[in-house]
Amino acid sequence: MCKAKRGMYRRVGLRTQKEAGAVLAVCTSRKKGTVKHRVAAILLRKDHGVFGDAHAGPGDRQVSLLEDEKIELMRQKGLALKPGAFGENVVTSGIGLSSVKLGTVIRIGKRVELQVTVIGKECHTRCAIFYRTGECIMPVFGVFTRVLRGGAVRKGDRVALLVRGTRA
Repeated sequence: MCKAKRGMYRRVGLRTQKEAGAVLAVCTSRKKGTVKHRVAAILLRKDHGVFGDAHAGPGDRQVSLLEDEKIELMRQKGLALKPGAFGENVVTSGIGLSSVKLGTVIRIGKRVELQVTVIGKECHTRCAIFYRTGECIMPVFGVFTRVLRGGAVRKGDRVALLVRGTRA
């Protein structure tokens, strides 16, 4: 058994929640503080994050996720937003990321597992979106994770929340 502080878990004690969604886009950038750009696939490495991304490395914010449903709220304000506009690595749909709790495990595809470590973020400087709309959604709806099991992630992959439970 691993330290609870690190948020590890026993796989046999988890089951897939009925709610499932999909990956709409994956994005990366080589420089911090810039918009991420859509790519065909990203490779996640355990305890490292997105291979080649500026934010990769040890820590609690290895991979960022954002729901397309929340991005749509900003589009309704007249913004033409592409995936990665808020600096997110993975754009999801249909999974309800805004209701996850710290420690939740997210499975993408058949292999990748991410653990929620931070919800929201402090914006040290105002981004261009904030200046255009007066608000930014990452401080409230951005979900940051640590990679428990790595692998490739691409558009169309299934996304599911894993919850504690008994063996099925």
